[in-house]
Amino acid sequence: MSRSAARARSGQDRTSLYQEITDKIVAELEAGRAPWVQPWGTAAAKATIAMPRNASTHRRYSGINVLILWGAVIERGFSTQSWLTFRQALGLGGNVRKGERGTTVVYADRFTPEDERRRVEQTGEEPGAIPFLKRFTVFNTDQCEGLPEEITKVAPPPPPGLIEPRAEALIAATGADFRIGGARAFYSPTHDFIQVPPPQAYFEPINWHRTACHELAHWVGHKSRLARDLSGSYGSKAYAREELIAEMAGAFVCASLGIVPTVRHADYLGSWLTVLREDDRAIVRAASAASKAADYLLAFQPDHVEPGAAKVTTSEVAAA
Repeated sequence: MSRSAARARSGQDRTSLYQEITDKIVAELEAGRAPWVQPWGTAAAKATIAMPRNASTHRRYSGINVLILWGAVIERGFSTQSWLTFRQALGLGGNVRKGERGTTVVYADRFTPEDERRRVEQTGEEPGAIPFLKRFTVFNTDQCEGLPEEITKVAPPPPPGLIEPRAEALIAATGADFRIGGARAFYSPTHDFIQVPPPQAYFEPINWHRTACHELAHWVGHKSRLARDLSGSYGSKAYAREELIAEMAGAFVCASLGIVPTVRHADYLGSWLTVLREDDRAIVRAASAASKAADYLLAFQPDHVEPGAAKVTTSEVAAA
């Protein structure tokens, strides 16, 4: 196969993978299920709510892979959020059981072709990079055998009495201008403050913390922090994209704190579907931005480096 034909084939594979991911997310949303919200705590959910991680490197999966792996845990009834490649299982002294079906995750990045590098050397212009997605197959540790006990051991959920104080400590540690009062929750990009109704206004107290995480996800998008586009007016596509990012970022932060995520703004479902149907890369970009937002917030935790683990992050996958 010629180099040009290989590039064309690669482009087709990349497009089909974006579309494949988008179609699955759209199908979930059309059925009224948000992929970043899973039925944790039910008979179908054996695993504790947590961010999925690689059992060998201890790194957390990020972006769209969080949605893919959470879905696989629920759909197939796995008891852990830990994953390995086939080779990693062998490297740890175990193996994937015969006949087990893996789960496809993706890695997104950009590369600069050789001819573009040569052109840049001659012209001095900025190089143009081509986005790409690569597929990887991973297996839940439930699908493996012979692994060391410390790999297969399931971490207990955080004690209920510890969850809310940790969430409140994180809110305080951000240093955000966080105001309590009024009848609705919102973030003001113009004045850079968050306002959330008092906890007693919520039917479940933990919903106050979920709401706070959602609004903090907007807060980190400010131009002085992650500099996302917060200019969209209510009902616009830009507004829908930002709400989608905040929904997922809030869910990732909640899961990291041991709080079961819920949908904070289900009324935006129609606008999310419009955005995803028009752009098959929108969900990958939004999930990547959500991971960056969650990482930014979780870094405020004084204990965000776990014993024996790499720094806790969720943004291993770049937006393509």
